[in-house]
Amino acid sequence: MSDLRIRAAAPEDLDAVLAFWKSSAEGASISDDLAGVERLVARDPEALLLAEREGELVATVIAGFDGWRCHLYRLAVHPDHRRRGIAAALLAAAEERFVRLGGRRGDAMVLTRNRTAHRAWRAAGYAPEEHWRRWVKPLTG
Repeated sequence: MSDLRIRAAAPEDLDAVLAFWKSSAEGASISDDLAGVERLVARDPEALLLAEREGELVATVIAGFDGWRCHLYRLAVHPDHRRRGIAAALLAAAEERFVRLGGRRGDAMVLTRNRTAHRAWRAAGYAPEEHWRRWVKPLTG
């Protein structure tokens, strides 16, 4: 894993990140557009973590901390690079960020239907809390 580089995304990475999510992430988010990720990086420049191998983007995770909770979104690993410990390394980096910021517990958005993701999250020590249900309301038309 020594050839894996994990770093925060920079504004010049965002087009590549959006293209990566189209090919490697399950599901789409309402914020999967340039304006959405630009706002994220402008507000919290260390929240969007990238994993690279030999200069190629191979994985992402958003590690957002609002001062109260540690939220994980958009964990995605390129299909050709899965099952090599990249997700675990990226999540460890996210967790280290949370601890530095005073976070106490990470929570992850994981699609119910994505069984592959369930295995990755469980392997990293996460478990579903069945007594919670996510409630959402779109704020734009």
